[in-house]
Amino acid sequence: MEEETKPITILMADDDADDRLMTKEAFEESRLVNDLRFVEDGVELLDYLKRRGKYEDPASSPRPGLILLDLNMPKKDGREALKEIKSDPNLKSIRVVVLTTSKAEEDIYRTYDLSAASYITKPVTFAAMAEVVRVLGKYWLEIVALPGENGSNGGGNG
Repeated sequence: MEEETKPITILMADDDADDRLMTKEAFEESRLVNDLRFVEDGVELLDYLKRRGKYEDPASSPRPGLILLDLNMPKKDGREALKEIKSDPNLKSIRVVVLTTSKAEEDIYRTYDLSAASYITKPVTFAAMAEVVRVLGKYWLEIVALPGENGSNGGGNG
């Protein structure tokens, strides 16, 4: 195992304070050591990713390796934000997992068409959310190789 590998930053975009709190607590219960950060809408998400406004400093807003994206948010919804992320050459390598209450077939198809990595319907109980986070952590943080912090594939033994 590579000791120098730093856990990736996970950025969650969700306007619901209860969902953010439940996710944070589920990460803690799952003992995931990743840096979990939050934004509340699509405009704030893109400000964070493009280092605008209060997110200018890379030290306080590290590039995420994974985004958990709610679809139904004010200002700019998750669909619009996803489209913008995936059309930006500097951001498109970031994996986006849609985590939303929507079960609409059209949302599922549309987000995959926009290159979402996964689509998960948000659980309503803490136990179910903890299980989703545990599986997410196992898959996205232990099994899958993600691009490095600078957007490259990390190089190395290739």
